[in-house]
Amino acid sequence: MSTIATLQKGEIGYISEESLDFIPLKLLEMGCLPGAEVQLVQIAPLKDPLYICVNGSHLAIRKETASQIKILKVSL
Repeated sequence: MSTIATLQKGEIGYISEESLDFIPLKLLEMGCLPGAEVQLVQIAPLKDPLYICVNGSHLAIRKETASQIKILKVSL
């Protein structure tokens, strides 16, 4: 299964139910809930942090955290 850290710029995925235990409370409060749409907007020059869009909200998260959040990728 993929994680947010494995997304390519512009790709969209949906947060998996399996990730609920690994998502920090602060991110849950900001809308990073299972089933939420996640799009990778930009990657910092040193590959950390990642800039994502979750249900219309833009967030910057560390790559370490992003690699723990499993997603389901959308095929276009």
